[in-house]
Amino acid sequence: MHEICARGLALIATASCLGPRSPSCVQKVIRKDIQEDVRKTEDPSKCSPRFWEELFLMKVNLDYLEGKLESLDGEELMKIKDNINCLFQHCIQALGEEHPIRVVNALQTLCALIRGVHQKNKSTSGFDIINMLMGFDKAELCMKNLMESLDSLLCAEGSESLKSLCLKLLLCLVTVTDNISQNTILEYVMINSIFEAILQILSHPPSRREHGYDAVVLLALLVNYRKYESVNPYIVKLSIVDDEATLNGMGLVIAQALSEYNRQYKDKEEEHQSGFFSALTNMVGNMFIADAHEKISVQTNEAILLALYEAVHLNRNFITVLAQSHPEIGLVTTPVSPAPTTPATPLGTTPPSSDVISSVELPLDADVQTSNLLITFLKYSSIVMQDTKDEHRLHSGKLCLIILTCIAEDQYANAFLHDDNMNFRVNLHKMPMRHRKKAADKNLPCRPLVCAVLDLMVEFIVTHMMKEFPMDLYVRCIQVVHKLLCYQKKCRVRLHYTWRELWSVLRLSTNAGQWKEAASKVTHALVNIRAIINHFNPKIESYAAVNHISQLSEEQVLEVVRANYDTLTLKLQDGLDQYERYSEQHKEAAFFKELVRSISTNVRRNLAFHTLSQEVLLKEFSTIS
Repeated sequence: MHEICARGLALIATASCLGPRSPSCVQKVIRKDIQEDVRKTEDPSKCSPRFWEELFLMKVNLDYLEGKLESLDGEELMKIKDNINCLFQHCIQALGEEHPIRVVNALQTLCALIRGVHQKNKSTSGFDIINMLMGFDKAELCMKNLMESLDSLLCAEGSESLKSLCLKLLLCLVTVTDNISQNTILEYVMINSIFEAILQILSHPPSRREHGYDAVVLLALLVNYRKYESVNPYIVKLSIVDDEATLNGMGLVIAQALSEYNRQYKDKEEEHQSGFFSALTNMVGNMFIADAHEKISVQTNEAILLALYEAVHLNRNFITVLAQSHPEIGLVTTPVSPAPTTPATPLGTTPPSSDVISSVELPLDADVQTSNLLITFLKYSSIVMQDTKDEHRLHSGKLCLIILTCIAEDQYANAFLHDDNMNFRVNLHKMPMRHRKKAADKNLPCRPLVCAVLDLMVEFIVTHMMKEFPMDLYVRCIQVVHKLLCYQKKCRVRLHYTWRELWSVLRLSTNAGQWKEAASKVTHALVNIRAIINHFNPKIESYAAVNHISQLSEEQVLEVVRANYDTLTLKLQDGLDQYERYSEQHKEAAFFKELVRSISTNVRRNLAFHTLSQEVLLKEFSTIS
């Protein structure tokens, strides 16, 4: 059989030199024969010294290899442990080969081995993963060599396909268990860091466009490995990154992913408004408007949102990235070469299209509305916070509020939020309601960004009066508002903002109902506001009557206030400008553990190793050494 394999391999090598061709039935049989040999208990290379060299010239049958590993029971798997160890080690050795075809096949084989063995471990077999894949005695050296090879491939100027597979292998390694903190192999990933390789991808535009999404998601997951139990080197390194190109690169990747979500939602919204449903509602009214809103929901992207949180929470230098201006994504595009087609997967697991990635890096145009990461994030938040009944949207909404909490506590963030010289039109999405019409984009005023944050908080507060009251989210909204007000008091910032929507609890305190007592307590706490109103209103009315003025100007009102300020009596209240700072470990650990588990499951489910067809690879690597 090995002689047949050798002759078949020679034919395939010749075909590879001539150009991309579909594998014949004979080639499929040969490939299956070689991979079948790996299952046998004896060393498959004894009868064929060139077995390993030949094996990695063959296209990997991932489904077959994974399926065979999963089909074996625990005892059968233990019998071929030495062969699995040998295959794993030879895969790592093949990563140093000169010709990329062998490297690609070795990477895919490693993915199949890791996933197949881990899948088997979900049963009651009880074997140790590290021992089954590498052997305890060789594990440290194997993982060191593996991580060094991956690091070299990611940092090299070589094939983009190889870099893509390296990142997918790393994502496979990280997400094979639902709880990544129970994945003991990651101890070796902590020791042999690839942090610098990830940063290099993010800092170089060509690499970022191809691999930025996977790199950012990988970093977010690695940061969450045993973050409450031990010192995580990825947390330490991320917290001190100060390279502007790297931080901006990370911000661009996050912005384009969130923008893609916003674009998909807007497209679906417009489709519903212009289609059959719009015609129907014109006929029968808006009684079904809530149902329509549910139909245009788009799958949320917790993975990229987690990356934004970790960047904002851990690295104070990243705060500056939030305000970096770029053209409004979706308004400008550039021609790009078509990318290879890939299987359709949910938005939360795949990077946005190349045209979106290119558009955010164009030079600013005076005729184009500028945006920034914070605005994109606020728009995303306004969508996912509309409906928190779905578990994923609830997690997204909560994480959005946690991110805003961290931003509202940061001194520099508050400085640009309240900067009168940084005015933007922020078109937040608002929940469809019968008593209000959707505001036209052109009517939006240009205001400091803090107004958009307050709008978002007020919008959530007034539109989520439901039976299953989301008290946790309400408290977080109030905390964000409180922290912004504390900054305004401390820095003597007078914000031109309409507070009426937020301070309307009064009507509840005067009506009989279940919230009357709570509303009365809040109203009583506003004693100073009522004292100011009750004191100055008569003075202003008197001034207008004496001077025969129907409507006072701002200067005249201010004159009345100054003249009567000394007679105003206010109740002294201490500590209103103090608040408890956000702490993840003590209050949010359970939430983040569950969130990371959900993200890990989703990433693993949607990892695609078949996106690089043999034809594409042979075209990229036109000769075999």
